[in-house]
Amino acid sequence: MKIYLASLAAGLLVGIVYSLLQVRSPAPPLIALLGLLGILVGEQIIPLGKQLLAGERLKTACTETITSAHLFGMLPGHPAKAPEKKKETV
Repeated sequence: MKIYLASLAAGLLVGIVYSLLQVRSPAPPLIALLGLLGILVGEQIIPLGKQLLAGERLKTACTETITSAHLFGMLPGHPAKAPEKKKETV
């Protein structure tokens, strides 16, 4: 929960600075949010693609790269689970 409050506080601080300098935010809110979504999805393309090229099914590849947890985050109050790692055979 601390990270959510820190993020909100940082956003408020930037908004206050923009207001004091009498400038508008660099992007309309919807465009900024879509840009952030693009960043989150873009971060997952390479790891997910590597898993898919290795022959994993899409559902398994998403689980292995922890895509959904990264994109949607853990909701406050839910205990974080440590990701299970596959044992490599030599």
